[in-house]
Amino acid sequence: MGKVIELDKAVSTIASGATVMVGGFMGCGNPHTLVDALVATGTTGLTLICNDASFPGYGVAKLVEARRLRRLIASHIGLNPAVAEQMNAGDLEVELIPQGTLAERIRCAGAGLGGVLTPAGVGTPVAEGKRTVEVGGRWYLLEEPLRADVALINGHRIDPNGNVWYRGTTRNFNPVMATAADLVIAEADLVVAIGDIPPEDVVTPGVLVDLVVRGRAS
Repeated sequence: MGKVIELDKAVSTIASGATVMVGGFMGCGNPHTLVDALVATGTTGLTLICNDASFPGYGVAKLVEARRLRRLIASHIGLNPAVAEQMNAGDLEVELIPQGTLAERIRCAGAGLGGVLTPAGVGTPVAEGKRTVEVGGRWYLLEEPLRADVALINGHRIDPNGNVWYRGTTRNFNPVMATAADLVIAEADLVVAIGDIPPEDVVTPGVLVDLVVRGRAS
């Protein structure tokens, strides 16, 4: 049935040591079924790129708590004590990035750009080891693109060709992450027939999606 495959086959494509993007914002719009299945595989040494570390026992927090991560790249970790514990113990490398910078670095990867110039972080420890560029008398950091081996995204309605429609604020980071990974796996709340999503409502076109799995709502 087009790109729709079984959940276990989808997560089996993610190897230990891979860099994985996961869409969502504080659990809203997370591909929860895919995250749970990834935890169950025992895959380790992952680099996770996401907006935040979520709440204890919820969403991407499960990957942290199961110690599946080697590195975490996010804009907020304060609501998940497990991140601080592992970071302070030297078991987890954490890179904190301003939220806007995180989004732009992912967008740059998807657009094939060499990076983004941003004033955020100039003159702070964030700037250490990064190039600074002066434009019009103002200094900027050159932030390089962020790309992943795999992106796990969630959409409300997805057809067998991989065309995605998002519901409300569940959209958040999902569309941009779908542009910036070698393999994109989309979790559907509902798998609908081809043609059920009007073309003008498609946000992430199927050409960007490699695999589709049925989520809990399905």
